[in-house]
Parts: sequence; C-alpha cells; structure tokens
Amino acid sequence: MNAHDYALQANGSFALPDACFKVKALMADESSEISNFADVIGIDPSMTSRLLQIANSAIYSFPGEISTISRAITIIGTQAIYNMMLVDVAATAFKHFENQAIDLKRFWRMSVYCGLVSKNLAISAGIRDIERLFVAGLLQNFGELLVAKINPEVAQQCEKYDKNQLPWQLQEQMLGYTYTEISADLLKIWQIPEKIILPIRHFNAASSIEINKDVKILNLASRLALIDSHSDEFSYADVIDESLCRPLGLSVDDLIQAADFAEKEATSILSIMNPKLFSK
Repeated sequence: MNAHDYALQANGSFALPDACFKVKALMADESSEISNFADVIGIDPSMTSRLLQIANSAIYSFPGEISTISRAITIIGTQAIYNMMLVDVAATAFKHFENQAIDLKRFWRMSVYCGLVSKNLAISAGIRDIERLFVAGLLQNFGELLVAKINPEVAQQCEKYDKNQLPWQLQEQMLGYTYTEISADLLKIWQIPEKIILPIRHFNAASSIEINKDVKILNLASRLALIDSHSDEFSYADVIDESLCRPLGLSVDDLIQAADFAEKEATSILSIMNPKLFSK
C-alpha cells in the first residue's frame, strides 16, 4: 500500500463531519453572516461545548471568557473557528480509537505537545495565523492511527525507534514513506486548507534552504515532542538540527521556552480532548 491507499481507507471515526464542509463553504461565501456559522455548529450541542472549551483553553489564550459560538466567531474569526473544528475532529477520532498496536498516551501526548510547540515557535518567529500551525502539529502524525488500524503489525514495528534510527527513518524503512505523508494525503481528501497541509507534506525537506518556514517549525516541534515523550532515550543533541533555527530567527532559548510552555499546558489540553484517557 502507498500513502494515498491508507488515506483512502479512512472512514467511520476518521471521517470529516459535514459541519466542517458546511463551515468551509460559508467561509467562501462573502454574503455569509455570523449567524449562519453559529447555526451550522449549534446543531450539535456536544461540538459546541467542546469548541467553547478549546476556545477558552491555552491553545488560543484569548482575554476574557468566550461563552457562545457567535461570540467566538466575532472575536477570533471564522478561520480560527474552522481550525478549532479540526482540533475537535482529531479529538473525537482519537477518543474512539482503540488499538493495542501503539501506545495511545504517547501518541496523544506527542501530537498535542507538537501542536503547542509549533504555535509557540511561530509566535517567536513572527509568523502570522499561528493557529494553523497548532492544527498542523496536532494532525501531522495522524497517519500513525491509520496504519495502526489497518496494519497493526507494521505500526508495532514502527514504534521500535531509538536514537540510532529516528521514527521517521524507521517508518521510511518499513513503509517506504512516513506517517506525515499519509496524514497529508488524508487532509487533502478532507479538503483541509493547503496552508495546513504544506508543512506536513514537506516535513522531511525542512533542511532545504528554499523550504517554507512552517516546515522548519513543524520539524523542530516534532523533535522536541519526541524528546518530551522519550527523555530517557533522546537528548537535544541527538535530534535537534540547530541550523533550522537561523532562517527563522530563533535561538536555543526560544526552543527551550516553547518546550517549557508545551510541557506546562499539554496536560490541561489533553484533559479537554480526551478526558477518559487522561483523567487517570
């Protein structure tokens, strides 16, 4: 199977809800009003509740409490609401996923941590629309869930990485491509904005001089997430390519600060996205 084959087999809990497509269509319609967006989202009280939890979490850090979807749209805009819906989709898919092939707590932790670091590094690098980088960080490894579901034996082998063979190198050896390539193909099928897909698709080309800054940030964030989840196995020197920092205007202190922020906030975000798994 190639990466696209895995993406095509995503269904059930991995499907993108109709509400996401409706919101995207409204975003493309200049005559759309805030009430139109609120009507689409408000049909699902559970989704409304989760989106408000996310809006009031450290992911977005907005001043004051956001108590309604209409207020959230007014304050933060339709793109941020759409991004929050994507976060909720990930949370729902992860929550209903049960499989012994991979360590789900590790998967969750790395995904959320990567999103938080990506957003924080984007702020330090002066990049606009930072929420898209949180979503990219969160979803960049979604392909792992698909492989675990469809081909659990391969997923188990891909978890046996170490400092001599990093996760992406082992995935390439076992599959011929990485989980990020599966993720990018799935998000393309879901019609996710290209700005979110681009850093995921070109993840492994981060060292290229011409490559987009988002790619470099996502690469650094994913490696900091690897250190966070496997501090006994990986060190900063083992996995971080400091040459990626220079074109971003980042310092080692910026990396440390982003890692500290993610470490502090990841637990509270995880408890929102999957209380069953992380309330223990």
